[in-house]
Amino acid sequence: MMKRIAFAMEKFSRYAGGAESYAVSLAITLIKNGWEVHLFGEEWDGEPKEAHFHEIYIPKFLPSWIKLLLFAWKHKKMTKKQIYDVVVGFGNTIYMNVYQSHGGVHQLSTARKVYAEKNPLFRVIKRFLILLSIKQWTRAWIEAAPFRLHPRPRIIAIADMIKEDMQSFFHAKADEIEIIYNGVDTKRYNRSLLQQFRGPLRTRWGITENDVVFLFVSYDLKKKGFEPLIEAAAELKRTKNDNFKIIVVGGSSYRTATKLVEQLRLENNIIFAGRVKSIDEYYANSDAFVLPTYYDACSLVAIEAMASGLPSITTMFNGAAGIITDGKDGYVISHPPVSANLADKMRLLMDKEKRQRMSEEAVLTGQEYSLEKNHKAMMRVFNEVASFVNIS
Repeated sequence: MMKRIAFAMEKFSRYAGGAESYAVSLAITLIKNGWEVHLFGEEWDGEPKEAHFHEIYIPKFLPSWIKLLLFAWKHKKMTKKQIYDVVVGFGNTIYMNVYQSHGGVHQLSTARKVYAEKNPLFRVIKRFLILLSIKQWTRAWIEAAPFRLHPRPRIIAIADMIKEDMQSFFHAKADEIEIIYNGVDTKRYNRSLLQQFRGPLRTRWGITENDVVFLFVSYDLKKKGFEPLIEAAAELKRTKNDNFKIIVVGGSSYRTATKLVEQLRLENNIIFAGRVKSIDEYYANSDAFVLPTYYDACSLVAIEAMASGLPSITTMFNGAAGIITDGKDGYVISHPPVSANLADKMRLLMDKEKRQRMSEEAVLTGQEYSLEKNHKAMMRVFNEVASFVNIS
C-alpha cells in the first residue's frame, strides 16, 4: 500500500531558498521511492508535478501574526480530514508527527541577530521592540507546539547547534532529538568545478592568480556579518596584505556598508557581483569562503563551498560550523564576530600551501554531507513513523 506524507509550508519552490527548495527536492525523492506526497501551502510552483497541492488561503491584508495563526489552524483542520502516515512540520504548524525546523529556535536566532546593530543603544531598543512584538510571541507559541504534543513527534535537528538550542530553550531531552545535517548536491559541488570554470571570471574582474579571493554569499549582508568583514579587510590591508579580493554575491551594498568601504579605501578590494544565475562559477574562482554571520541555522552555502574545495570561516552560531574542524578544513570564530579575529584567520589563508592543504580537507568534509545522504536518513525516519502512526 502506498504511504502518504503531508508537508506544510507557505511556499513550495525549487527556485526559492533554504527550506522551500529543500522540501521540493525531498518530495521528488519520496515520489521516486513510491510515496504519495501532499503539499499544503499558499503557493506552489508546480514541482514535483506528481505531488498533490492543497491551497491554504490566507488573506493578504491581515496582520502578520494573525496570518501565522490562521495558517497553522487551517493546516491542522485540513490534514485531519484525511489519513496520512506522516505529517511533517517545518516550524509553521501545530499538528505533525515529524518536526524538522530549518530556522532553528526563533527567539534565540532573533536575539543573536540583534548584534548586527553596532550601536549598543540601538540594540537595547531593538530588544525592547522584540519583547513588544505580537508576531514574535505568536511565532514562539507555534514553534513550541512539537514540544507540547503527546505523544511527542519525531524531532529532527539540522545541526548540533540546533539540537543544543532545542534542549536549552524547550527543555527537551537529548535522546528526543535526532541530528540529520543539511545536505548539498555533491555531484554538482565538487573539485571538478575548478577545471570547468576557473579563469574567465577572474580575468573579467581583473583578478590575478596571485590574488587570494574570499567569497561572501548572502542576500542580507548586514545580518551575515558584512561590516565586520569590511573591517577585517582593512586590518589585512594595514598589515601589507593587499593581494586579496572579497567577492560579494547576492545582496547589494547598503548605505552604512558603502560608507565604511569608502572610508577604509577598500573599493579595489571588494567586488559586488549582485545576484547571479549560477553560484558554481564563483566557487570555482574563489580560494576561501567567509561568512561571519550573526545567525544561521545551518548555512547551505558554507557546505557547498567546502564541497567545492573552499576552506570556510564562519561563526559559532552558524549550524554549519558543526562540520568544521578548526584549523583543518576551516575556522570557527566567536560571536559576535570580532574583525581582528576574523582578519587573523583570513591572514592564515593567504598562505598558499596552508590554503591548499585546508582545501583538500574541506572537500573531504563537504562531500560527507550530500543531499542523497540527508534524504536517505529522512526516509528512514518517515518509514519508522509510518509503521507506528502517532498523531493524536
